[in-house]
Amino acid sequence: MKVSLRSALLGAGLAFAVGAVATGPLERVLDRHLGLAAFAQEGSRAETYRLLSLFGDVFERIRAEYVEPVVDRDVIEAAINGMLTSLDPHSGYMNPRTFRDMQVQTRGEFGGLGIEVTQEGGYIKVISPIDDTPAARAGVRAGDLITHIDGQSTQGLTLNEAVEKMRGPPRTEIKLGIRREGAPRPLELAITRDVIRIQSVRSRLEGDVAYIRITSFNEQTDAGLRRAMQQLRQQAGGNLKGVLLDLRNNPGGLLDQAVAVSDDFLDQGEIVSTRARRTEDAQRYNAKAGDIAGGLPVVVLINGGSASASEIVAGAIQDHRRGVVIGTRSFGKGSVQTVMPLPGNGAIRLTTARYYTPSGRSIQATGIEPDVVVEALKGEARAEARDREAQLNRALRNDGGNGSAARAAVPSAPPPQLPPGFAEGIAPPDAPAADAQGPAVVFGDVAKDYQMRKGLELVRGLATMRRASN
Repeated sequence: MKVSLRSALLGAGLAFAVGAVATGPLERVLDRHLGLAAFAQEGSRAETYRLLSLFGDVFERIRAEYVEPVVDRDVIEAAINGMLTSLDPHSGYMNPRTFRDMQVQTRGEFGGLGIEVTQEGGYIKVISPIDDTPAARAGVRAGDLITHIDGQSTQGLTLNEAVEKMRGPPRTEIKLGIRREGAPRPLELAITRDVIRIQSVRSRLEGDVAYIRITSFNEQTDAGLRRAMQQLRQQAGGNLKGVLLDLRNNPGGLLDQAVAVSDDFLDQGEIVSTRARRTEDAQRYNAKAGDIAGGLPVVVLINGGSASASEIVAGAIQDHRRGVVIGTRSFGKGSVQTVMPLPGNGAIRLTTARYYTPSGRSIQATGIEPDVVVEALKGEARAEARDREAQLNRALRNDGGNGSAARAAVPSAPPPQLPPGFAEGIAPPDAPAADAQGPAVVFGDVAKDYQMRKGLELVRGLATMRRASN
């Protein structure tokens, strides 16, 4: 099916256009290519054939009567993409070029601006800018709506079309029209394209705390984390008090890397499970013995730009009580996309499962709620609530998970005990409001990053409590 999807649609359209009926050889062809016999119990096969005939009629009408000649491939690819994007915000068709770009991106190097985007209300919405990329340096923020690209409206463009317009040779300039919640007027940002080399793991020693920031989950992430942890332990010379793991504005990436990073801090138990349409396709991923932090306190920083793989890591550490999660509620992307190559014709990205944290909860459209709410800007938690998965068109519903799934995978444990002075609702004093067009927070800069300061304070407080209890 994956090999023949495009050719099957083309063949069906042409056959119906010349008057073929859904019986005899054609019926067998459709069954072979589209697997319709397997779905006989789910609906009328005759109705399915009738709808495929409708597709063929429309396709031929476009080819014959549209005001300008059309390219068959473009029309068919647009139809495939429309079929997929009508399902949910994360399914879609990738033409050969887009598919190649995606493969390069997962290896950690690609050309462009450095932003993770989706589509909402006809516009392109920023899920998260990536650290140290042209977009981040120009001031693009999570939740921004890209309304224009080089003066052209993004209304009517597909997500793939908009992404291709934002790509281009390094050192060329592009202008993005931005609509930002709370800004008095639309913004125009001039950004110079560059080769994006994602160093997914950045780390340094903050006194006696290992500060590790993961900006995405690509093929290099787990190896980078292990290398960083080893170096920081050596630098600390036996005086390391704990780890501050920063996952803010991390839009996600590869599932296997999220599992590996979670496993790095866990000795046993379930990390994440995925449940697909068929129960036999469910999968569970379990931790192996070995904690690269050696049991030291771990604090995880998240915000509304932490999505997908980031939420898997935060959810696993939180459910196992291995660490304390602070910041603001995460994005809430609890679905798994499978990339299915179509030889010679790109690939489809199809949502095939939901994932669940070790306690059996689905975070789809709800996100990970931190143990301690710490805002970077005043009102940030309220502002971020408008820019999450739940607000996307056609977002998958949260099915609530399976209550019985809170099984022995996660031993019963009390909520984390916090040092004195830590309570929910911590906001920085004298900070600008989250909706204002003020200066953005500089992640990793202690002087300009209130959440980071509170995270370091919490790690040290937990270390003190740990020593006192031993």
